[in-house]
Amino acid sequence: MSLLNDALRAAEQRQDRPVAPGVYAGGQAQAGNRKRALVSVLVVLAIVVAGLGGYWLLSIDSSSAPAELASVPSTDTAPSADEPSQAKVSDVAADVSRAEPEEPAEAVKAVSSPAMAEPEPVQIQASTPRTPASQNPAPEPLSPETTEPDTTEQEPAQSPPASVAKREKVEPSSTEPEKEAETEAKETEPEKTAIADVKQVPETPAATDRSTARELEKLVAQGRITDAERRLAALTREQDAPRSRYVVARALLVDGKQDQALGWLPAEVTAQNTALRLLRARALHANNDLGAALNTLTSSIPPVEGHAEYRVTLATLLQQQGDSAEAARHWAALIAWDDSQAPWWVGLAISLETQGEQAGAARAYQQAAELPGLPRSLADYVQQRLQALRAG
Repeated sequence: MSLLNDALRAAEQRQDRPVAPGVYAGGQAQAGNRKRALVSVLVVLAIVVAGLGGYWLLSIDSSSAPAELASVPSTDTAPSADEPSQAKVSDVAADVSRAEPEEPAEAVKAVSSPAMAEPEPVQIQASTPRTPASQNPAPEPLSPETTEPDTTEQEPAQSPPASVAKREKVEPSSTEPEKEAETEAKETEPEKTAIADVKQVPETPAATDRSTARELEKLVAQGRITDAERRLAALTREQDAPRSRYVVARALLVDGKQDQALGWLPAEVTAQNTALRLLRARALHANNDLGAALNTLTSSIPPVEGHAEYRVTLATLLQQQGDSAEAARHWAALIAWDDSQAPWWVGLAISLETQGEQAGAARAYQQAAELPGLPRSLADYVQQRLQALRAG
């Protein structure tokens, strides 16, 4: 287009030249006419060539515009308007040739057939008014703003903005409390079910006996011994209830009701329980039945450890019956287990003195007198026996 402008400018300069003076008329005038005709022909040819070149450039620009929109990045700078049109065409062709290996099959089809091009670039190109060649020396390049919509449309498809990703990560956290509540509810349901199952499981006979014994102790403490016996009678229909029997029988024995106590202490039940057997022996002894009491105790003698009271009662009843040797044996077993009990030394001293062992009895009395814990009456008895043995 710049060549066309130069040609027109030269033609105008030639037409404005002043006519040669009359001295040069003749051959020079004819030569000037031929030159003007030649110039006119050249001008016309230049105009035609320029018009064809402009049409060709416009057609090339319209066909290559979609390829430029797809391949040229938005950050590329547009060429200056002062460059020739031929340089623009070569740059566009080079860009298209460089972009062809990287474009997918759809982009290649868009370059080869303008009819299949995207609608947006075609509308932008069609809406651009065409300016005369004299006013616009070169086609106006596509500005970066024209290509920005395409890039902004493609970018969200590739990677979402960071703010959107953060919202997507933050929003699910709002439901976490609800999920935790549901999880806790699901976890507590089995626990509640397990607790309900535990409550529904019937108590074992031993557990029932323990709970009933506690109830009976309260009744006995309140003086409601009749109610306690009634409650015990209901329980003994289902099981032996050794703990509950012991509570009621001991209360009756303390009240001096040995016969009623023995009613809750049958031999078949006490035979398997040391505490009930000891309680039955005491009830029998309270009824002046020493032989039956000893038979009950000697039927099964437990070890000293854990059953010291049982062995003390047995040694005492043996001494009352006159079996001093057997009684001394049990007293010695008790002292061997715990030699800090003064009453046990007194029992051993009495058994030895009964057997005629004066020296052994004196040492046992002396040991009992030196230990604390003797009742006043028993302490006086020990002093009397010591004096008698020393005098004798």
